[in-house]
Amino acid sequence: MSNQDNIGPASPTETSGVETTRPSKRRLGARIIGGSALVGMLLVGAVAGAVAMKVSHHDERQALLPPVAINAMADDSLVAVKGKVAEIFGNKFIIADSTGRTLVDVGPGGSNAALVAQNEEVTVQGRFDDGFVHAGMVIHGDGRVDELRPPHPHGPRHGWRDFGPDARGPGPGDDAPPPPKA
Repeated sequence: MSNQDNIGPASPTETSGVETTRPSKRRLGARIIGGSALVGMLLVGAVAGAVAMKVSHHDERQALLPPVAINAMADDSLVAVKGKVAEIFGNKFIIADSTGRTLVDVGPGGSNAALVAQNEEVTVQGRFDDGFVHAGMVIHGDGRVDELRPPHPHGPRHGWRDFGPDARGPGPGDDAPPPPKA
């Protein structure tokens, strides 16, 4: 037998088998300071990330381009065409100049409003692709400018299938609940 076996319990907590330990005030203060420093570093990182995104974000506003003849437009290019509105089909219309005619798609933003009028002289700026102009801007004869958001040349962004008022939300595979039934 050793001497350690003969030594009795030093405190009542040792006899019950449960030890209660309270951190010292110094240790508690160190934990609070450490936690505050961690939160502070996360906030600084979030602010730095937001500033970096703002600085690196490209402004999508369009500079005004000089108008070109309709028959001179190159596929998959930014263009501006000037002419008269020949026909209107919902959110699309035909613009005509002395060299030809082309279809202009103004996107979902132009489907509910009377964006242009028949025989109105307009300048349309946007991307010419697949035989028609995806309008980004319509400049009216009186100087009024309607800025539109043209469809992205490589399809919808961020999984959204539709940008209009009847947008269905994220596409298949996204973790979103189905829309409510009407």
